[in-house]
Amino acid sequence: MKNSNLKIKFAAPCSLHVTRHALRVTVFLLSTVYCLLSADAFALDIKRTVLPNGLTVLHVERHNLPIVMVTLLVKASPLDESPDKAGLANLTAELLTEGTKKRKATDISEEIEFIGASLGASVDSDYTLITLSVLKKDIAKGFELFSDIALNPTFPEEEIKRNKELIKGSLKQSGEDPSFIANRAFKKAVYGELPYGRLVTGVIETIDAVRKEDILRFHSELYRPNNTLLSVVGDLSGDELNSLIARFLLEWKAGEIAKRPSLPAPVKKRETILVDRDLTQANIILGHGGVSRGNPDYYAVSLMNYILGGGGFSSRLMQTVRDEMGLAYDIRSFFAPYKEGGLFKVVVQTKNESANTVINVIDEQVKRIRAEQITDQELEDAKAYLTGSFPRRLDTNRKIADFLAVVEFYGLGLDYVEKYPQYIKSITKADVLRVAKKYLETDLVTVVVGRQSKIELKEK
Repeated sequence: MKNSNLKIKFAAPCSLHVTRHALRVTVFLLSTVYCLLSADAFALDIKRTVLPNGLTVLHVERHNLPIVMVTLLVKASPLDESPDKAGLANLTAELLTEGTKKRKATDISEEIEFIGASLGASVDSDYTLITLSVLKKDIAKGFELFSDIALNPTFPEEEIKRNKELIKGSLKQSGEDPSFIANRAFKKAVYGELPYGRLVTGVIETIDAVRKEDILRFHSELYRPNNTLLSVVGDLSGDELNSLIARFLLEWKAGEIAKRPSLPAPVKKRETILVDRDLTQANIILGHGGVSRGNPDYYAVSLMNYILGGGGFSSRLMQTVRDEMGLAYDIRSFFAPYKEGGLFKVVVQTKNESANTVINVIDEQVKRIRAEQITDQELEDAKAYLTGSFPRRLDTNRKIADFLAVVEFYGLGLDYVEKYPQYIKSITKADVLRVAKKYLETDLVTVVVGRQSKIELKEK
């Protein structure tokens, strides 16, 4: 076995609420939190082990509560699907709790409910997560159920049919939501038929095309220990965890994992998509392809985006569109990073009649941050917020368990928590200008869902 330990310290988080009237107070408090990273801290001792079958195990003992959180990250996602069977990864995950070689779906539900635990699975654009939350006294039963659904699902035909109908029903319902319509059209425009351009759930036609043999093959090929990360956080010693692994996971057989082909970058283009709906408010998304999580510029991009539109009431877009012009209740920009590539988007709702004005303001603010350096105060405030709010990502055992799995998946290193503040502190105004010019495009994909007769979008 390969082992490595790392002790990380970070501040105990405090609850902070950002309001328009208290931005300076918030930044001051966050600066204080950051300054106390050494003084008011507790240790996070991460133990990393690679088992003979290839399973990577991350373990943190925390005995403050008699609870254990378990996260299994499987490198199985829409990246592993064919376009004609989009939704396969999601359907596989949905069916994990619907029957195993030993248990029916009702058995799993009743046993989990009896011990007061929670067990579930979900799919992200890059991976699948299987999670367990269980009291320490019931950890053996919880781990037994957890491992059973991950390793031994049977995917009964009746459950496949039932879950397909549930997913399709949800899609039909979401199809009436203007924000869902806008987001679906935006992803499609940026990434086309590539996996990141598709809905994780798939669409009705592709869901119907998935067969039981597809699900069995998907699970058999990808749900392997050498394609999986296990993160365990809570009231559990190393010896106790080793005993559980030996009992439930050590016989899990490794398999050959096919290498994913690299995805091409999205085509840069200016495109406008108008969707006519009888709405009083236009739902607008502007953006383009973004950066991958492993990009070394990710931290400078995050800080730049905080200033542009990611910083709530302190962002330029919020101050301009909401505070000065009163044209929207909320406006945000995001850089959503993926394993390969990502998305940049600005999301806003405004009256149909003001859609043109808001779109022009977004264009102007994007061009402005690409053309001139940010101020010293903006840099200082952004650093204070990003470093000061970071501990809140780790203020529960569940957050820590998920966080460690994702950090390992993206290859950020066991010392990521320790290094993150320095990554942010080292960013300069020149860095922000450089990444703005490099990663923000002036040719934006624009999606507008609303009453087009009142919007009358003016093409640039």
